[in-house]
Amino acid sequence: MYVWARMARMMATARSRGPYVMGGESRLAFRCLPTDIDFNIHLNNARYMMLADLGRIDLFMRAGLIRLARKNGWAPMMGGLQSVYAREIKLWRRFEVVSSIETWEGTQVIGKHRFVLDNGETAALIMTTAGVYDRSARRFLDIDEVVAALGRAVRPRPLTETERAFMTSHQGLRGMAKVSG
Repeated sequence: MYVWARMARMMATARSRGPYVMGGESRLAFRCLPTDIDFNIHLNNARYMMLADLGRIDLFMRAGLIRLARKNGWAPMMGGLQSVYAREIKLWRRFEVVSSIETWEGTQVIGKHRFVLDNGETAALIMTTAGVYDRSARRFLDIDEVVAALGRAVRPRPLTETERAFMTSHQGLRGMAKVSG
């Protein structure tokens, strides 16, 4: 079951997981397949990012963001990510991707994706930053605007020290990319 089949499965089963509530999480179950591995016979690093995408899309679909974005000409976009690998996910091993929206500040949302083995141990952790781009206004929206448009009355919690360090690192790297030729 390659990327598209996994996405189709996630989309077909989204309703059974119910609407996404801010502060909640998405839990998607997988098995490491032969199409997922590298020469070390474990989940390759690029596949982690793709599976995190599925967790993020699940959150966006269940929150109503995909529908709202299409209606308003918005585009949810990744800004960057940082990943750490703590344990291998070997061929045929079962695991879950547990995704959440942690908080937001201004135009940036911080997300987290934990890859949890069938014994409960965390195999990998990915932190992400993303935003919602308004194509007609040619700007990123303040996330409070997006949350209000979704009909939610939720306020973000303050960033933790770890999240602040992640955002600072992200901004520095982004600055380097903007000036590089």
